[in-house]
Amino acid sequence: MKKTNLIMLMGLLLLSGNMVNAQSKTKLLNFKKGEVLDILLFTGKPEMGKLFPKYKKTAFAFALKTGYQPQPLFSIAETTQGGFQPGTFVFGKWTNMQSRKKFLNEIEEEVPDFHEQRRAMWSSFYLAYYKMPKDVSFEINPEKVVVATAYWRNDENEFKNYKNEWLRKAKNQGGKVLLELTDAKSSVGYMYKPDYMVLIEWEDRATFNAFYKENMKMGNNSIQNVNQFVIK
Repeated sequence: MKKTNLIMLMGLLLLSGNMVNAQSKTKLLNFKKGEVLDILLFTGKPEMGKLFPKYKKTAFAFALKTGYQPQPLFSIAETTQGGFQPGTFVFGKWTNMQSRKKFLNEIEEEVPDFHEQRRAMWSSFYLAYYKMPKDVSFEINPEKVVVATAYWRNDENEFKNYKNEWLRKAKNQGGKVLLELTDAKSSVGYMYKPDYMVLIEWEDRATFNAFYKENMKMGNNSIQNVNQFVIK
């Protein structure tokens, strides 16, 4: 099954009639202080369409009961840095950290084959979640180029200087910062904990490419690892 079809299928099944931003191609995301933002990175298997209805009735139903709120799904159009190449980039929302932890702590009791179901549907599945320190709203416009970059640092002070220079260059090249995240948490078996994640909107591919060339000249002594994706 092609990536596009997997995205469409997931969208239909996950939203379950709850039309997120149905009237607009631009997708608005809102998170209140204290809510938990999920980032899920996965690649679906061809069998996912057949197997997902059971997952929806079991694990997904328990997530909704616990406080999960579905958000828009995005395709990863391209991996521009790093070797990790998932197919889908998903935001999720939980009422608070207590509801997020309740799901993680109780899901195996509620759905004993939870992990087996996931392995059957996805060839890769990674999770990072963040408690929001303030209210945050941002839009994902499909007419723009939106790039998600995750960094793992070596030395904290050196990386702080790198990050400040990185952001300065991005803004000088026309990049608009939509979201910045730190203090990632994850779960056993799905570990994905970058030290810094940033979502930037670019007017077009040419402006991103110009920044990318500058970025590649910066060196990487302060960086342990990087993943960068174009999402849409």
